Amino acid sequence: METTKELYKNLTPLLNCIDHTVSDESYEVMYNKKYDMLVTSPVPENLENYYVSETYISHTDSKKTLFDKAYQLVKNHTLKQKLKLINSFNSEEKTILDIGAGTGDFLKVCKENNWKISGIEPSEKARNFASKKNIELQEDISNYKGKQFDVISLWHVLEHIPNLIEYTNQLKKLLKPNGVLIIAVPNYKSYDAKKYKEFWAAYDVPRHLWHFSKTAIKKIFATTNMKVVKILPMKFDAFYVSLLSEKYKNNTSKPISAFFTGLTSNMKAKKTGEYSSLIYLIKNN
Repeated sequence: METTKELYKNLTPLLNCIDHTVSDESYEVMYNKKYDMLVTSPVPENLENYYVSETYISHTDSKKTLFDKAYQLVKNHTLKQKLKLINSFNSEEKTILDIGAGTGDFLKVCKENNWKISGIEPSEKARNFASKKNIELQEDISNYKGKQFDVISLWHVLEHIPNLIEYTNQLKKLLKPNGVLIIAVPNYKSYDAKKYKEFWAAYDVPRHLWHFSKTAIKKIFATTNMKVVKILPMKFDAFYVSLLSEKYKNNTSKPISAFFTGLTSNMKAKKTGEYSSLIYLIKNN
């Protein structure tokens, strides 16, 4: 069986990206031909320190800046879409495990709609925010060993997982035989990724360790005998990622330019299917 170490073999340098959120350090983004994916190198030993920032937005409920407001606006809209998606599944007991639950907003909506919720969030700060909403989150996936769920969701989380291949094995064990695994990740083959190149905000090095294509997701989950059954777009991501990318590239926010880039990305993706972010629905084979 493949291990995560295999993903670091035979890499070709592609881009040099800067950590714009915490450290200003430079990292290489390298191409793995076998999986058609990109890999961040090197991986810092103290990776958790790269999440300690007031600007790391998924761990807060802040609405201070233009980017905070844009993020919260998009989040509120996508919560409704996410709920509609999981409600469309034929779930037996309506049990859901949300991994990387952040401040608990998605699970709060699920709970209000009669889902039996469980969640994982490594950040203590984010767990405290969630707790104030009466959403109690666990720190690690090992807390759910032996349990199984109708739905497991990872909204922009898989790209953060260091032991990627081994983790997919754990996900398989936690998913009921007829359950659905939801994986949402950025897509480096989108128009906005190609336009902004090393300034593309969704590279988010070193926090994003992996950068996926459709082929990569299919191959990675095939190693654990799981199958992608449907791929859906996340159209709002193109606008938000472009807004951040403009800031990284020009040291100033350019909302009009970002809007048109996001619009162009979505229009091109109608033909290619290569949206800025994609949702994969995955089932056990």
